[in-house]
Amino acid sequence: MKVQRGELTLDGLIIRPRISRLVRGGDARGVAARCCRALLARRGVEAVGSRRSRGVPVGGVTAVSDFRQPMSEVDGRVDAMTTTVAALPGFAERYRVIQSRDRRFDGQFVTAVRSTGIYCRPSCPARTPKEQNVTFYATSAAAHEAGYRACKRCLPEAAPGSPLWDVRGDVVARAMRLIADGVVDREGVPGLAQRLGYSSRHLTRLLQAELGAGPLALARAHRAHTARALLVGTDLSSADVAFSAGFSSVRQFTDTIGEVFGMPPRELRARRPHSSGVEAAGEIDLALPVRGPIDTLGLFGWMRAHAVPGVEVGGDASFARVVRLPGGPAWFEVRLADDGRLRLRARLSALADLGTLISRVRRLFDLDADPLAIDEALAGHPQLAPAVAAIPGVRVPGAIDADEMLLRAMIGQQISVASARTMQGRLTAALGEQVGVGPEAMTLFPTPAAIAERGLEVLRGPAARMRAIVEAAEALADGSLTLGFGDDGADQRERLLARRGIGPWTADYVRMRVLGDPDVLLPGDVAARAGAAALGLPSDPAGFTAWSERLSPWRSYAMAHYWYAAPVTQAWRSPAETAAAVAARRPGARTRRAADVAASAVERTPSLTRPATGSETHE
Repeated sequence: MKVQRGELTLDGLIIRPRISRLVRGGDARGVAARCCRALLARRGVEAVGSRRSRGVPVGGVTAVSDFRQPMSEVDGRVDAMTTTVAALPGFAERYRVIQSRDRRFDGQFVTAVRSTGIYCRPSCPARTPKEQNVTFYATSAAAHEAGYRACKRCLPEAAPGSPLWDVRGDVVARAMRLIADGVVDREGVPGLAQRLGYSSRHLTRLLQAELGAGPLALARAHRAHTARALLVGTDLSSADVAFSAGFSSVRQFTDTIGEVFGMPPRELRARRPHSSGVEAAGEIDLALPVRGPIDTLGLFGWMRAHAVPGVEVGGDASFARVVRLPGGPAWFEVRLADDGRLRLRARLSALADLGTLISRVRRLFDLDADPLAIDEALAGHPQLAPAVAAIPGVRVPGAIDADEMLLRAMIGQQISVASARTMQGRLTAALGEQVGVGPEAMTLFPTPAAIAERGLEVLRGPAARMRAIVEAAEALADGSLTLGFGDDGADQRERLLARRGIGPWTADYVRMRVLGDPDVLLPGDVAARAGAAALGLPSDPAGFTAWSERLSPWRSYAMAHYWYAAPVTQAWRSPAETAAAVAARRPGARTRRAADVAASAVERTPSLTRPATGSETHE
């Protein structure tokens, strides 16, 4: 059993004694503590965790946790910095969160209790621990590394992911997005570091300094999370669960589950509900943790309106498609179950792709967003308050594949959504690969290489635009243009704008969808400006941009409200649920334009189209 406890900041040096030996369960913490104190006694100081050193300077040195910067609460969110000393700024805010058992902070940090050796989610119903026994960590991986195990009562691994990795654009956030996508499992730490432009050693140092765990530990925590979901949600054998979660062996899987959850896989599975998550042979059915509220009507409506024929199928409460993953093609369906939860049903060519698929589905449906913080910030502006009240928990759809997202956005320039779907469907039928991995045969969206080779034979439209699409496909195919979930936002935008046929709308739209950037505004989008007009806001590009500045850092979510207030969305949103209808009912706010939008909603516009902008339009 690996035991590791204690850390001290001494003259700017982090001392983290680590021992590896067999100890009896109840003695592990004591052995580690005694070894730590014996080592540090030579320097005349005391180890973290001793009763005399908790937050008390000893010999001119103060003992602190892995995270040496204070935490702050911003727009209802908690930042990723962690502190354990009660006298430092930030500790009191987190402690108030666990006292109130506020569910909106689940997944944003974990609470480790030194007296029990357990870490919990903020909303854990157990008795609130004493302040002097509490350590806060930004990730469960950091708690694992410090020797804590997950609480069996609140199951912190079942919480939604942190929204911080989309809000932030620094190297740590980019690394977390790539780790969730399975890059470490497929390419190792060197592959992750290369994608981010750092050496493996420096990247590990950055993650360790801020999150308390290196990339291997973070990937291990992600595998444990996937394994837990499979154990409690499916009837897969332990071996299948192990390899589906990304473990290299059953023994590694068993040891990790025992260390993280404090029980063997068999016992963890025994705690699940009686109903099975497997509906057919080779099919996996899992619940997707979500922070509520969530606008499922808007999400499924958006997916249905943009579904590519042959690739995607959208319904009122479901969305299914086939996707190309590292291990081969996969099929999945996200549906709204009778109990109100979102569920994922999937069939994969390689079980090892499951963690990657779950991560990408969560990004596609924006399931790690913090809707209460977003709604609170947007509703603070009286002009948008009715929109937020009408559609609480609005989400911004993401992307399942970065290359596909760029090509679809370019195909959709200067034409309506319906025309874009028709062209994308024609392209898929001619160049896509038909697969039978799902319940029925479907077609994978064409690869960049296929579009580069034969795209001009299939695509129809202005010659310059068709050439630009094919050139972009060629660049994606030969690697001269790379797109991914771990890109730096500003760098990605600059690289896209440097290419022919890609303007600000396309570059920013891809950044919004692929990176999940929450602060993107598209002033060139006519549909969004029409929605702004329906809400009584400035609709000219300059006025629209200037007014929306006050909504930072949530302008992407404001864009969703603008789109939903536009007349073109009324075909699949009930008038009673649209922001325009609410705005039209407000006394004194019934402008001519808002009234026209509400009237168009009642008439149920028969076709979903989006007017073209000067050079680009919505995919």
